Amino acid sequence: MNSPLAKGTIVGTVLQVLMVVCGHYLPQIAALFPIVGTLIGGVAGFVAARGTVASLPSAAGNGAVAGLVSGVLGTAVSVALGDVPMSTLAIAAGSTGVLGAVGGAIARQMGMKGATA
Repeated sequence: MNSPLAKGTIVGTVLQVLMVVCGHYLPQIAALFPIVGTLIGGVAGFVAARGTVASLPSAAGNGAVAGLVSGVLGTAVSVALGDVPMSTLAIAAGSTGVLGAVGGAIARQMGMKGATA
């Protein structure tokens, strides 16, 4: 797929799974799952909205979807590896979705500044 939403979701998912696999073997990384995982949701949202001409609410919505999906998939891998409990899925969905929306909004605003300068 060539859509920005697909790109953001793929980038976020790859980063989430990479973080989870590394954290499975390195407890120092696992300790950072909540912070880094949420930030990756923001990156996914940013990528999903970057370069689009969508409205701010649409960019934030696409960012939220990319962040949420990648966060849930990464957390599902972590649950399957036995590193986190299943209840973490809900927390991951919320936090990565919210920061994905923020990332999408930031990407949209940055795009607007470039277009008007």
